[in-house]
Amino acid sequence: MSTASAAAARPAAAAPSLTGVFVRLKLSLLRNGLRQSTGRTLAYVASIVVGLLFAAAVVLGLTALRGNAHAGALAVLLTGILTVGWAVMPLFFPGSDETLDPTRLVMLPLRPRPLIVSLLMASLVGIGPVVTLMLVAGAVIAVADGPVAAVVGVVAAVLVLLVCVALARAIATASVRLLTSRRGRDLAVLGGLFVALGGQGVNIAAQRLGRPDGLSVLEPLGEVLRWVPPASALGAVDDAGHGAYGRALAGLALTALALALLLWWWQRTLTALMTSPDSSTLQALEKDGARRSGTGARGLARLLPDGRTGTVMLRSLRYAWRDPKSKMAWATALGVGLLLPIATSAQGNGSMYTAFWASALLGSQMSNQFGQDTSAFWMVASTLATARDAYQELRARALTLALVAVPYVTLVVVGAAALIGPWSDFAEVYGLSLAVLGALLATGAMSSALLPYSIPSEGNKNVAPGQGAIAWFSLFGGALAAAVLCSPLLGLTIWLHVAGLHQLLWVLLPAGAVYGLGLAEAGLRVAAPRVAARLPEILGAVSKG
Repeated sequence: MSTASAAAARPAAAAPSLTGVFVRLKLSLLRNGLRQSTGRTLAYVASIVVGLLFAAAVVLGLTALRGNAHAGALAVLLTGILTVGWAVMPLFFPGSDETLDPTRLVMLPLRPRPLIVSLLMASLVGIGPVVTLMLVAGAVIAVADGPVAAVVGVVAAVLVLLVCVALARAIATASVRLLTSRRGRDLAVLGGLFVALGGQGVNIAAQRLGRPDGLSVLEPLGEVLRWVPPASALGAVDDAGHGAYGRALAGLALTALALALLLWWWQRTLTALMTSPDSSTLQALEKDGARRSGTGARGLARLLPDGRTGTVMLRSLRYAWRDPKSKMAWATALGVGLLLPIATSAQGNGSMYTAFWASALLGSQMSNQFGQDTSAFWMVASTLATARDAYQELRARALTLALVAVPYVTLVVVGAAALIGPWSDFAEVYGLSLAVLGALLATGAMSSALLPYSIPSEGNKNVAPGQGAIAWFSLFGGALAAAVLCSPLLGLTIWLHVAGLHQLLWVLLPAGAVYGLGLAEAGLRVAAPRVAARLPEILGAVSKG
């Protein structure tokens, strides 16, 4: 027998398991990431400890609820919250796991079907799936009653975990081009805002659940969620414990169907991603060509004033939209200013005066205007030759802030009047809010001239080392000065209430608007010559980072 024939007769060597390769790859990425620094290792270990302790506490609490008539509603609600968390995780934290980016595998000769199985198994490696499995197991323990329910619970826990992981993977694959772009990073910046809103919602819900027989309020929601996969799997465990085996089978079938549909969607999006060219470069060229030919729309620039004022306003708006730290500051101010009236209204102890937070938080954005420009301020400084130049610069920045703040404050005050009431307080609250906004514009212009500080371009720090005291004094000193400036209008408000002249409270609306406008104009005119005189010191202070 020839050598070629003998080689052909021997069985081909079995190809290595793709799943094993990807699991080892995930472990290698974790291990190599932890080797980069001791701090990263300690942070990862701390996250594991905190996650396991949290999961253990929740499991103990769910175990204590075993036998409670409303434990089933709580179990399906917990499963729904876990599912939402897995769905939004790749949107808000796209850089948390490098294996979420399938574009790294585009050049490899891999078929989509075995690839998604391998990626799914590799995704089960990590603290997130372990914590999720512990929480789902606790929910199963809380509702499982009898051996049949226990068996169904094991199947349900596995299905819920697979659905959560597959959902996160499918969403990450479908939006990977967005998440790896600048707009995707901007979306991640807004993640903190939604976390804050969700945390406040959980706080309100926990307070209501802490009341006597608080779990009963979950029953209407639980009846709906028990037919929404993967929460339907936990509903199946509860149904099996009560002998409703048909309903239990239907709940498991819904979750299994959801898993199959997710895998199918994931396979289609993965195939499209790995076989379709990225057209972002072509789109950029088309936009650039349109801009050069004069056919590109200028958008907001058409609505802004001509000259220096419009140029500065457009630049400030672009900073607020494109710079991650500026965007975070704006998003936090807008979100918290809207959140506080809603949260106090939901708790039943709200006041219309919580609408002041909207004007206070947005007005504080006027502080440290030049530091917000970071290293680009030297180009602005080269145009500030006179006090008039400084006044026009500060006025344009204040107009940019007012362009957003005035409609937003109006919306928040109207919403507070509708949710909290009474409408009779609308005029005084709105007038005082406008006065507070104007006062903060004035003090912010002054603090920008007298107390500038540097904001580092890189990293998570908002103040350069050694300038923390300046930043705190600028922020809180400006807030205190604004409160003093608003004291005459506040005194008028108190006098009208004490004197019983409630029919005259409407005058606070025009008075507050005029007073706030006057304060802002006076602050800009006082700050402008100081900016021109102290320009070298300001430039040195904002350049330290």
